[in-house]
Amino acid sequence: MNLLIAVCLAYVAILFFVAFIAERAGTQGRGDWLLRSPLVYTLSLSIYCTAWTFYGAVGNAARSGLEYVTIYLGPSLVILGWWWILRRLVRIGRSHKVTSIADLISSRFGKSNTLAIVVTIMAVITVTPYIALQLQSVTLSLSFFAAAEQGVDVSTIDAKDAAFWIAVGLAVFTVLFGTRNLNVNERHHGVVIAVAVEAVVKLLALLAVGVFVVWGLAGGISETLARIDASDLGSWQTDSSRWATLTFLSAAAFLCLPRMFQVMIVENDDERHLQIASWAFPLYLMLMSLFVVPIAVIGLDMLPEGSNPDLFVLSLPLSEGREGLAMLSFLGGFSSATSMVIVATLALSTMVSNHLVMPIFLYRHRGGASQSGDVRETVILSRRLSIMGIISLGYIYYKLSGGSGALTAIGLISFAGVAQFLPAMIGGILWRGATRYGALSGLLIGFSLWVFTMLLPSFGPDAVLSAETFEFGLLGLGLLRPQALFGIEGLDPMVHAVFWSLLFNLSAFVAVSLFTFPNPMERLQGAQFVNVFEHSGQARGWNASVAESEDLMIMAQRILGAQEARQLFAAQARAQGLTGSLPEPTPDFLQRLERELAGSVGAATAHAMISQIVGGTSVSVHDLMAVADESAQMLEYSSRLEAKSRELSQTAAQLREANTKLVQLSAQKDEFLSQISHELRTPMTSIRSFSEILRDAKGIGPIEKAKYANIIHVEAIRLTRLLNDLLDLSVLENGQVTLNRQTGSLSDLLDRALATAQASSSRRIKINRRRIDETITLDTDLDRLSQVFINLITNAQKYCAAQHPELTIEVNDRDGAITIDFVDNGSGIPKQARELLFEKFSRIGAQDSNGAGLGLAICREIMSRLGGDISYLAKANGTGFRVVLPHAQAVAAQ
Repeated sequence: MNLLIAVCLAYVAILFFVAFIAERAGTQGRGDWLLRSPLVYTLSLSIYCTAWTFYGAVGNAARSGLEYVTIYLGPSLVILGWWWILRRLVRIGRSHKVTSIADLISSRFGKSNTLAIVVTIMAVITVTPYIALQLQSVTLSLSFFAAAEQGVDVSTIDAKDAAFWIAVGLAVFTVLFGTRNLNVNERHHGVVIAVAVEAVVKLLALLAVGVFVVWGLAGGISETLARIDASDLGSWQTDSSRWATLTFLSAAAFLCLPRMFQVMIVENDDERHLQIASWAFPLYLMLMSLFVVPIAVIGLDMLPEGSNPDLFVLSLPLSEGREGLAMLSFLGGFSSATSMVIVATLALSTMVSNHLVMPIFLYRHRGGASQSGDVRETVILSRRLSIMGIISLGYIYYKLSGGSGALTAIGLISFAGVAQFLPAMIGGILWRGATRYGALSGLLIGFSLWVFTMLLPSFGPDAVLSAETFEFGLLGLGLLRPQALFGIEGLDPMVHAVFWSLLFNLSAFVAVSLFTFPNPMERLQGAQFVNVFEHSGQARGWNASVAESEDLMIMAQRILGAQEARQLFAAQARAQGLTGSLPEPTPDFLQRLERELAGSVGAATAHAMISQIVGGTSVSVHDLMAVADESAQMLEYSSRLEAKSRELSQTAAQLREANTKLVQLSAQKDEFLSQISHELRTPMTSIRSFSEILRDAKGIGPIEKAKYANIIHVEAIRLTRLLNDLLDLSVLENGQVTLNRQTGSLSDLLDRALATAQASSSRRIKINRRRIDETITLDTDLDRLSQVFINLITNAQKYCAAQHPELTIEVNDRDGAITIDFVDNGSGIPKQARELLFEKFSRIGAQDSNGAGLGLAICREIMSRLGGDISYLAKANGTGFRVVLPHAQAVAAQ
């Protein structure tokens, strides 16, 4: 263990030496062929390969098979297929002196510092689990070495103190070589070269372990392939949704991780380097993943059951007594972890300093940015404190999470978090219509859902969220369960969190952008970002007439330093043909000065500082901006008028459709009035005629009297039924009905309804039922519900097939409700008649000529009062109706 610590210290000392030499060479202008080479740029992109890919890829392969490939596939697809997006980002970064992803998004949306603050806070929170992952990986490897040396189980080793000292060491290294120069757009040669060296070390270490496993343990390539085929890892059994989501997340993280933005955009010195990286970096990833499956398979075969697969790259060499190879493997993992933490904290500290600390500084110094004093020390101090604070947050997360869990699971939390930047970032550089309100709302909604569905659940039940919240939802609302949001169950928790957070993020971004109008600065920045290749050299319109060169010089000295400011102003004076004096504050010069300052304090802060001196205006003259924007605004107004016209056309179509329906209803009502008068007049005429015969006729025998009395009785019943239907429908529509709630069995209720319907009809039909599904206890108005069932069964008797009539009654539990389907084998209902099926006075077909067309209307009103529903079921053969009862009225029998 002491030897391992000594090797680590020696390795760190070498990195210090390499970083120091590179930093010094960059300052003196020497060694540009190496410092600014595409090889170093490509190797710096390997910062993507952290301890997750060095240790966790093997662990992921051992647990989930070929799923680990997605982590390499995503960035390869981006750098191969989205090269034009990367080139656009690099051009924007260079032309606008962008210092971070927060600076990019805030600059695009009108240099909104509010947006920059939101992105900065989100970035710190989302990267914190990733920093904890690196600390955990190094701590796990140290614990494993200590356990092997002492001959004990690794679970008995407590290396939490080691995590603390590792965090301290990383903070010291980053502070020493990450904050030496204030201008973050000057490449951090020391850090970049150190990252490139570590990229070589971790690649060689992983390849060395892979070669040892394939040829030293497995016996060669053919034997290794045979073992892979015989293992479970050889099968391609994958969850397609999880595979696609992981590929998307790794692609999004490649673009949105602050450390990747730092090395890929901020540290880029030449756009042409992307051409080399577009094939060289996927090749590097392929080499990193080359031996992942062999190491996982051989580790599962040779190591004791229960061994941590995340540490197979260490445990396999140690199990064979290869301490030197195991130490090289440890250095590879150590390099993967340390390089990530260094660059990530460097990028985050820049964001915190530029978008949190400097706005507070400007607020407290309202007298102006040109007051005496040096801002450099304030900015550098804030960045150093930010580095320490960010690494401390990672250590705190590591402690709170217990240092447990697979490395892959922890890494996915950060990937899903930073993916929330993607809609605003890609939408901002491709869509001029995007607004800062759209970006802000999308970021806040997506981030909140990520926190609720992924970050907080990662601590486990009763840590941050209670176990009741996991089971019953937030505030007891079942739709707000962290891992089953809106009642969607069965999804992988990671897929679930990514789906909902990005869906709401993108929807809010697009919707709010469509309904809000960008201000002039947003429109100007939008044009420059979307058309960056045409506008990258254009100047912004500052109102320089009120600016004093002396004030600008004092401010530049405070930010850039005295020597750098003098050189900048002298070069501008020479370009203006002036000698021995300060340059004129022309709009072109103010634009250049703002971009230089943006390299140190960010675009939003630099813009605010110059605004203090030039009178607080963000553009030259508002009226000129309005004139410049007039044509674009007219086009937008025209588009809005066209949209309104389309809406009016749709409304007119809906009104025509409603009018057609009203005409149909009116015709039905007229038909009903005609029919109802006939229906009322017919029984009344019969009753009157036969009662007069009984009264006036003489010599009528008992048989004739009984016959005439029976006719009067039947017609009276018919008349009563018609009047009852009319009265019943009127009461239901007016809401005057009083429900008589009872408890009873659904099966018994169906029995009674069938008996009643069949008793009133001479036609017998075959009934198909599954009584086991009808063992349901109802708590509702049983009489009213029975009325619905009787009506539907009676209709089925009318409309069934002429031969072999048949009715199927099917009961199911669907989406939290009980459904009872009545399906007969009749000819069905024409499509044009279905729309008015449940309207009053509606009659379908000749079979219904004896009815008043009120039955289904009464059924609809009854189900509405019972809190349920009734609807028509379109069947290929037959007619079907579905009755829906909520669970509040239908409780499954025990």
